[in-house]
Amino acid sequence: MPIVTVQVTREGTTPGRTSATAEEKARIIAGVSQVMLDVLNKPLESTYVVIEEVDLDNWGWGGLPTAEYRKLLAESANVRDRSAK
Repeated sequence: MPIVTVQVTREGTTPGRTSATAEEKARIIAGVSQVMLDVLNKPLESTYVVIEEVDLDNWGWGGLPTAEYRKLLAESANVRDRSAK
């Protein structure tokens, strides 16, 4: 019986949303279950999929919290845009 954990950021897929919708989560569960069937021949009814939503302040990259890293990226893009003009 496989248990697959999928972590997604708690940001939603469009501006203003704070999480994935129930429909999106259902599609993730169906897709991951299908992969387990296709790759490992694990029956759909024996595959458990757990979706964990991670708050913005609980993850990061580039050695920084996500909000700080994105701010640096935006500032860098603004500098490039200004120098291209």
